Amino acid sequence: MGLFDSVLGAVAGQMQNGANAEMGGGLGNILGSLLANNSELGGLGGLVEKFQQNGMGDIVSSWIGNGQNLPISADQIASAFGSGPLANIANQLGIDPAQASGQLAQMLPGLIDKLTPNGALPEGGLGNSGDLMGMLGGLLKG
Repeated sequence: MGLFDSVLGAVAGQMQNGANAEMGGGLGNILGSLLANNSELGGLGGLVEKFQQNGMGDIVSSWIGNGQNLPISADQIASAFGSGPLANIANQLGIDPAQASGQLAQMLPGLIDKLTPNGALPEGGLGNSGDLMGMLGGLLKG
C-alpha cells in the first residue's frame, strides 16, 4: 500500500473513530508539514512556489490543473523540499529521507490534484491541519 493510501486510510479510520480534527503527532503533523498554511513549507502555495523555484512549475501545475498529472521523481522531491523539511517528514514517518521522498513522489500528484478540484489553488490556502483533515474526510466520502 502506498503512502497516499495510508494517508487516506488513516484519515478515514480516525474520522470513523471520532478522533479530534486537531490531531497531535503522526498523520496530522505530516499533512501539516506539507500543506497547512502555517507549515514549514508555507502551505500549498509555498510548496508550489518551491517547485517553481526549482524548475518544476509545469509538474506541479499539472497536479493543480484539470488535465493529466505529470510524474515526479524522488530526487525532484528532495530538491524542491530541501533537506530540513524532508528530514522532518521522514522522522515523523520513521523512515529515511530517501524513502520519504520516494513515497511523497507517489503521493503528492494525486493528493494535490484532489485538494484542488477546481483547477486552481484555493484562495487563502488550505487552512490549518484541522481544516485539512476535514477536507480529506470530505474527499473520502465523495
